[in-house]
Amino acid sequence: MEATYKISGMTCGGCSGSVTRAVAQALPEATVEASHEEATVSVEGPHEPEQVKRAVEDAGFDFLGAA
Repeated sequence: MEATYKISGMTCGGCSGSVTRAVAQALPEATVEASHEEATVSVEGPHEPEQVKRAVEDAGFDFLGAA
């Protein structure tokens, strides 16, 4: 499954890195890439949106749903 989600609160490359690490840790079989410029996180691999939401929110950012 491949999906892109909107994220609020990422303002720099460090924020993108934090989101990428948090989601990748929650979904070790997925490929994850966050972009603060686009305010998104892309996830390719087995996952449920709720897993991404939890990881993003645990990292301190707002999950806004599918992009």
